[in-house]
Amino acid sequence: MKKILVLFLLITSVLSCKKNSEVNSKANTIVQNDPYKEYYGNWVGDFVADEISDSIIDYSDSNKINLVIKKIENGKAYGQSIVSGNNRPMIGEVKKINNGLEFVLKEPGDDKYDGVFEFSIVGDKLMGMWYANDKNAKVISRKYELTKQEFKYNPNVMLPEEGDYVDYYNVKKDSVTEEYEGETETYVNESYRFASDVITKMNGSTTAFKESDLKNLKKLELEIIRNTIYARHGYTFKKRSFRQFFNPVAWYIPISNDVTAELTSLEKENIKLLNRFEKYAEDNYDTFGR
Repeated sequence: MKKILVLFLLITSVLSCKKNSEVNSKANTIVQNDPYKEYYGNWVGDFVADEISDSIIDYSDSNKINLVIKKIENGKAYGQSIVSGNNRPMIGEVKKINNGLEFVLKEPGDDKYDGVFEFSIVGDKLMGMWYANDKNAKVISRKYELTKQEFKYNPNVMLPEEGDYVDYYNVKKDSVTEEYEGETETYVNESYRFASDVITKMNGSTTAFKESDLKNLKKLELEIIRNTIYARHGYTFKKRSFRQFFNPVAWYIPISNDVTAELTSLEKENIKLLNRFEKYAEDNYDTFGR
């Protein structure tokens, strides 16, 4: 009786494994044969203000966006929009057009920045418009032309040496009085924080920093070096003063608003040290044209 029971359990286990293998094989076949798989992934580019509710346009009216297409099934499309520190799910309709697909995808609507994406994918381009749910928002609509980019963490990428590393969002205003030919004139002088090219040379993802490496750096330089670590992991920055440095960089792809779990032990230690020095560091200011 005992032998019969053991044999029965063995046969049941084999049949179960075979069934699971068949199910997994079928699932893999479905994925491989998905007719829409070429559309899945990150579509990245500039998210540019098209209609605004006032006449003032600034740098924040153009941001880098990542539209992620995750699944297309039964006329429905599922994805995410990742831009300016926001990571929002999208769902909506998709239909075939002559040489591609046409989408209308909606964000949930429970965030003041939510809206509707209307776009088409033809060849290697994703082009369309976004319309804000809130018609009183500063930016009512945006346009975008995106290309597909694969995200891969690379600890060696750096900010370009020829970049403009001036913080245009933290302006220092001083009242200046001058006398010329017996007349006195008072005006406001605007100056901005700026970083030296040290930020293009110090890599917090590959080098263990020492206190002596950081003690003479300005506050903005420390901030940029620290945030470059996060940028390598695809962190989407909410602060405009940080986005201005990373949005123009080709290798930067916003992926998530929380990359803490992705940081290496070396990066975590460097971030701790950088944060400590930032608390007491000072900044240098100068006048720059925009």
